[in-house]
This record gives sequence, structure tokens and C-alpha cells, in this order.
Amino acid sequence: MPRLFGALAVLALALTALVAAPSSLVPPAEAHGWVVSPPSRQDHCAKRTVSWTCNGVEWEPQSVEAPKGSMLCSGGSRFVTLDDGSLPWPRTGIGSTHTFQWTLTAFHRTASWEYFVDGQLFRTFHDNGATPPPTVTHTLSGLPAGNHTILARWNVYDTAMAFYACMDVSIGGSNGAPAHLTATPV
Repeated sequence: MPRLFGALAVLALALTALVAAPSSLVPPAEAHGWVVSPPSRQDHCAKRTVSWTCNGVEWEPQSVEAPKGSMLCSGGSRFVTLDDGSLPWPRTGIGSTHTFQWTLTAFHRTASWEYFVDGQLFRTFHDNGATPPPTVTHTLSGLPAGNHTILARWNVYDTAMAFYACMDVSIGGSNGAPAHLTATPV
């Protein structure tokens, strides 16, 4: 019986030490987010608007995180389904000016937000280390007409990581009507 009390006392001390540990010993929450407007590929997976499995991103669309610099929709993460351009990803009709909206579930200081149209850098927004709010929007103007894939990349300020989202869009005039109905490969 004394050994049992001794073991319980050690366990109680260990739990007390964990509870009393300073917050500096606890790792900070990582940033997480994805583009919801226009719907990104992971947003389509999460909303179940596609008929195929999405390798788990449907349960965590905010987690498409990989080292900075990738040009893949998955960023090179485990969510490789997002990179498959042969899948019939739904296209969203938008105008040549559109406001892109990110939903963030955790916050991290931000270096920049980048938008690529068919692999070419289109626009960069610099945040210089600012902490983002739960919803972040960026308006892009002068988007080229036609069917395109837009890669959005959120570069974290104080880590080597970024978050990735790809949107399949059909860019028309200012009202968002498709420029033409022929689909181009993604």
C-alpha cells in the first residue's frame, strides 16, 4: 500500500508541474487557413462538392501547409489529390476583378500573400509580420479572361512554412460571366 501512495504522489507532482509550466514552454499555435471565395480545391473537398476522395483534406482544409516556394496546389504536402489537374475540379465564374477571401482557424504572423495565375506571379500583398484577423481578403483586378487555375500562397513570417490553396476559375467580364465555355487543362 505504501508503494501505491508513493506512485500516486509522484504522479500528482508530475501533473502539478505540467499545469504550472510557464506558457513559454508550450509551443505556439500554428497558423491555418484556406481560400473560401472563390472556393478552393480544399474547400470543394470540405463541402463534398466533388465525387472523389481527397486524402483527408476534406476534414482539415486549413492544413495545406508546406515549405515556402512550392508551386503545387498541395504545396508538396500529403494532400496530393489537390495537385491532380486531370480531375474535373468545379470552376467558379468570376469577373476580371474579384475579392479573394481566406478563412483562418489559427493565427500566425504573416510575411506576404501571393497569387499566381497559371503559374505566373500576378500579385503580392506584404504584411511585414502582422498578425492576421480571422478573415483576410485581397482584391485582384485585371485578371485575364478565360479558364485559369489561381494558386494562392500565404507565407508565414517567422517560419519556413506557407499555406496553399488553388482555385479553378472561369474569368469573364466584370459580372463574372465565363469568357468561353471550353475548359482548359489545369
